[in-house]
Amino acid sequence: MVKSPEVEHPKKATGWAARDTSGLLSPFNFSRRATGEKDVTFKVLYCGICHSDLHMAKNDWGMSTYPLVPGHEIVGVVTEVGSEVQRFKVGDKVGVGCMVGACHSCNNCANDLENYCPKMILTYGAKYYDGTTTYGGYSDIMVADEHFVVRIPENLPLDAGAPLLCAGITVYSPLKFYGLDKPGMQVGVVGLGGLGHVAVKFAKAMGVKVTVISTSPNKKKEALEHLGADSFLVSKDQDQIQAAQGTLDGIIDTVSAVHPILPLIGLLKSHGKLVMVGAPEKPLELPVFPLLMGRKIVGGSCIGGMKETQEMVDFAAKHNITADIEVIPIDYVNTAMERLAKADVRYRFVIDVGNSLKSSS
Repeated sequence: MVKSPEVEHPKKATGWAARDTSGLLSPFNFSRRATGEKDVTFKVLYCGICHSDLHMAKNDWGMSTYPLVPGHEIVGVVTEVGSEVQRFKVGDKVGVGCMVGACHSCNNCANDLENYCPKMILTYGAKYYDGTTTYGGYSDIMVADEHFVVRIPENLPLDAGAPLLCAGITVYSPLKFYGLDKPGMQVGVVGLGGLGHVAVKFAKAMGVKVTVISTSPNKKKEALEHLGADSFLVSKDQDQIQAAQGTLDGIIDTVSAVHPILPLIGLLKSHGKLVMVGAPEKPLELPVFPLLMGRKIVGGSCIGGMKETQEMVDFAAKHNITADIEVIPIDYVNTAMERLAKADVRYRFVIDVGNSLKSSS
């Protein structure tokens, strides 16, 4: 007999869950496991809303299981640690991002790339080692293996720091891996949303010259004056795109809607790299000829390993990088999802879990 989510584990928890493909979230009582020897338990104070939460709640990718408690930009304060936990103590500020488990024995795990482990366990909507479903951060408490817990530096605000655990690492990792972090380089950022605005901040902190590429001309002032980008291109303006041909060393493409990539490949210098970090639901058209004429690369990148995630958070704290956020109470979450679908947020919703979620305990 399958136990109900309420009695699977001893720790009472409460959160908001989607029950079906409508994606509508509502209050949900469930349970978390007891703090194991290597586990860190923390009270959730804030949780960012990622675009993937919206896709998962509605089963857009065909992999959702219900009830689904989303949220993988989770921050809070440690309330309990297991007997073998070495890096954290009660009272520490911590976070959990997109994953809570991996095999720890494959080549990727051995190289601090748990994010590419074939047995990587997602923070929500996945099966944990014990066969139970993982539930995310739209909830009052979180229990995670210490290996997958990130220390949040003292000077990084928890609310505006939360989105770094997904949006931040998603753009930091490719900037580093593809060598687009060298001072003086010219790097494009496509899309000025949750990922894009953080990409601009990280690239600028690395000393890179940043060009924002957007479909919305009305984002120009924001990009240049508020975020400090060096230039701005309207992707639909043929003259602007033509004038910028062959000027960029690399491009981080954060757009998760289907869009043409031929114009982007044209913006690259020879040996330039177009890195996709958004996840469009349908395949994009890839013209090969422009890749040949300039030895160009189209690559991808997905979050980052735990070591790099900690490095990214520390870098953000050092350079005062945070997300631009709109803090909301949990009962506003369905409206927030509707607004997110229309890209009506600057630039990341963060749920004030600590003050707005009625706790089960």
